[in-house]
Amino acid sequence: MPSAPEHEARRRAPSAAVRPAPPEPAGPRSVLPGAPEPLGARFATGPDGTPGTRFALWAGGAEAVELCLFEEGGDGDALRETRLPLTAGAHGTWHGFVPGVLPGHRYGYRVHGRWDPWTGARWNPAKLLLDPYARAVDGDFSLPPHVYGHVRDWPQQHVADTVRDERDSAPYVPKGVVVHDDDDWSDDHRPGTPWPESVLYELHVRGFTMRHPGIPEQLRGTYAGLAHPAALEHLTRLGVTAVELLPVHQFAHEDHLLQRGLRNYWGYNSVAWFAPHAGYAAGGTRGQQVGEFKRMVRALHAAGIEVLLDVVYNHTAEGGELGPTLSLRGIDNRHYYRLQDDPRRYADHTGCGNTLNVVRPAALRLVTDSLRYWVTEMGVDGFRFDLAAALARTATHDVDMLSPFLATVAQDPVLRRVKLIAEPWDVGPGGYRAGAFPPPWSEWNDRYRDAVRDFWRGALPDLRDLGYRLSGSSDLYARDGRRPWASVNYVTAHDGFTLRDLVSYERKHNEANGEGNRDGADDNRSWNCGTEGETADLRVRALRRRQVRNLLTTLLLSAGVPMLVAGDEMGRTQRGNNNAYCQDNETGWVDWSLLDDPGWRGVAALCARLVALRRAHPALRSPSFFSGLPREGSGLRDLAWFTPGGTEMTEADWYAPSATLGLYLSGPEIPAGEPGGAPVTGESFLLILHAGARALRFTLPGPPWARSYALLANTALEDQSTAPDLHRDGGSRISVRGRSVLLWRVVPEREGSAPLSPGP
Repeated sequence: MPSAPEHEARRRAPSAAVRPAPPEPAGPRSVLPGAPEPLGARFATGPDGTPGTRFALWAGGAEAVELCLFEEGGDGDALRETRLPLTAGAHGTWHGFVPGVLPGHRYGYRVHGRWDPWTGARWNPAKLLLDPYARAVDGDFSLPPHVYGHVRDWPQQHVADTVRDERDSAPYVPKGVVVHDDDDWSDDHRPGTPWPESVLYELHVRGFTMRHPGIPEQLRGTYAGLAHPAALEHLTRLGVTAVELLPVHQFAHEDHLLQRGLRNYWGYNSVAWFAPHAGYAAGGTRGQQVGEFKRMVRALHAAGIEVLLDVVYNHTAEGGELGPTLSLRGIDNRHYYRLQDDPRRYADHTGCGNTLNVVRPAALRLVTDSLRYWVTEMGVDGFRFDLAAALARTATHDVDMLSPFLATVAQDPVLRRVKLIAEPWDVGPGGYRAGAFPPPWSEWNDRYRDAVRDFWRGALPDLRDLGYRLSGSSDLYARDGRRPWASVNYVTAHDGFTLRDLVSYERKHNEANGEGNRDGADDNRSWNCGTEGETADLRVRALRRRQVRNLLTTLLLSAGVPMLVAGDEMGRTQRGNNNAYCQDNETGWVDWSLLDDPGWRGVAALCARLVALRRAHPALRSPSFFSGLPREGSGLRDLAWFTPGGTEMTEADWYAPSATLGLYLSGPEIPAGEPGGAPVTGESFLLILHAGARALRFTLPGPPWARSYALLANTALEDQSTAPDLHRDGGSRISVRGRSVLLWRVVPEREGSAPLSPGP
C-alpha cells in the first residue's frame, strides 16, 4: 500500500499555475483514413491523387492519439501547432493520412491514457512525443521542467515521479520531420569485405573531421566532412576496410551535463533510432541530413570502405522514473521498458536508468525495423551493439542466447547477412557473456585487450593467455561453427585511454568531466614508462612511441579481426582522460598536426605497412583456427611456438614466467576457411615478441621450419623505411632489443639465399 503522502500525491494534480492554455489552431486540416502499415511518417499520394503523408504510431494501451503538425508562425513567432485525431486501428496502431503535408513538415504526437505510475502507466498528453520511427529530427533537446512527465520540483521528492506535470513541452523538444525517401541505391557498390580480411577503424564523425586541415571549415564535424576526399585519403592510405562510427542515431544530452555546461559527445543516449543525428549535418536538418548521410556512405563504399554503426538499443535518453518524457515513456511505458516488481521503478541493466524490453513485440519490432532500415535504405554494412547482453535478456531478466532478439536476428534474411558485433556484456546480474554469442555474431574481445596490455607492461604471470589471444582465442570461440573472426581484437576503444595515453599515464585524469575524477575505469592496465603524463624527456618519449608500435604490431598480426581507434596511429592524446564522453572539444577530437611530427608519422607509416602485410598474406589472417598438429608430408605445423633458444615450447614453458614468445605461422599449412573449401596457401612467418627491458639472444628456428629469413618489421626502429634489407639463416642467433617486435618472412628455397647482414 502507498503511504499517506503517496496517496495524497496520487490524488492531487498540479496547481493551475502549471497548466497550459489550449493551443490556437493553425488552420484547417483534414485526416483521411490511413493504414496501420508501415509505421512512421511516409510521404505518399492520397485516394484522390493529392500528395500528403501517411502517419502510423503503435501505442497499444493508449485511449487516444493526436498527431501534432507544426508550421512557422508569422514574424518569427513560435511554431504554430495543429492537433489532429488519429484513428484507432487493429493491434494498437493509430493512423491517418493528411493531405498537403509534404517532406520537410515537422510533427510529433500527444498520447492520451491513464496516469498511474504505481502500475507503470505514465501517459501524459501535455508532453509532445517524438515518433520513434521518425527518419529525421529538427531542433535541440533542452531539459527544463516542462519536458518531464512528472512535477520535477514536487516538495515530496520521494513521490515526485507520481505527480503528473501538465505543462506543455512542445516548445522545448525537437520534432520529427517528414522525409521523402525514394533512393534505390542502384549506383552504390558495397565492398562486401569478408570477415577474415577486415580491419576495423572506430571513429567519431565529428571528432575525426573537426581539426582536419584538408576539410573545408564549413564541412568539419559532419557527414559531408567524412565523405570529403581529404578524410577518405587518410583511411585508404591506412588500408582499413571498415569504419565503425560511434553512435549516429539522434541522441540527447543529459541534464547533469547541461547543468555543467557540457554535452554528450559520444552519443550513447539515443532517442530516435531511424534518424541520423542532426548535429552532424552540414546541409540542414529538415530532412537534408538523410541525403547527406547516404552520400557519405556512397563515398566510403566507392573508396572500398564498409560502414558499420555503433548502435544503442539497450536503453534510451529517457532514463529512469525521474527522467524526461520524450518518446517511448509517453507512448507505452509498460510495453517498451523493463520494469521492476514495483512498476514505478525501472529495471536498469545498462547503468543508464532504463532497459528496453525487447521481449515485447512492439519493442522488438522497433529495433529490428530500425536495423533493416539502416541496411536497406541507408546503405550500412553492419552494426556493433552497445551492451548487447541487455538485448539478449528474456522475460525473467536472464541473459539467454536463445532470446527473442537473437533468434529474430538469426533468421532475418537482411540482418543475418551483415556484420554483427556484440559488446558481450551489460551491467546487470550475469551480464558478462564473452564468448557466448552464437553465429553469425562477432564480439569485442576484452580478454584480448587485457592480455596484450598486461604482456607489454610486464604483468602477465605466464604466456598461456597471450598464446590464446594471439591465435584467435579458440578457447572462447572454437565452438558452434565459429571462426577466428568471431574475435574483434582491440587494445583501445573510445572508452578508456587512447593508445598514447596507455603508455603515458597510470592514473585517470578526468577532472574536466566535472565529476570529481570518480567517473571512468580505475583498472586501466597501463604503464607510463616511468613518468606520469607528458614529458620533455626524449628517452621516455622514444620508449612510449616504441610501446605504441609494439601494441599496434601485436594487434595487427594477431588472428581475429583487428580494430584500430581513430588517431591512435598518430599519437592522439586525451591528456589522461579515460572517459571523454562529454569532451566535445580538442580533448576528444583527432589532432591532425601530430602527423607533422616525424616520430608519430613513422608510427602511422608502420601501421599502414602492417595492414598491407596482413591483407596480402593469408597466414596473418587465418580464416580458421589452427590445429597445431603436424601435417602429413611436410611434418610442419600450421602454428608453432618457440622459446628464445629456438626450440618448440613445452607445456612447462607455457606455465613459466617469460617476457618473450616466438610464433611461427606456416603459410602452406593454413587450414581452409570452410569445411571442404579450397586450401589457403601463402608464405610463412616468424613473429618474435619481447617485452623484457633488456636485449636478448633469440635462435631462429632452422630446417625444416626455414633455411633463411628476411626481416619485414622491427619496432625498435623509429622509421621502418631506414631498415636494412636483412636476411638471416635458420639456426642463427640474433639480438632482439628490449621491448620490441620482429616480424620475419620465411624465404622459400626457390628464392635462394641473400647475402647475410648483421643481426638486428
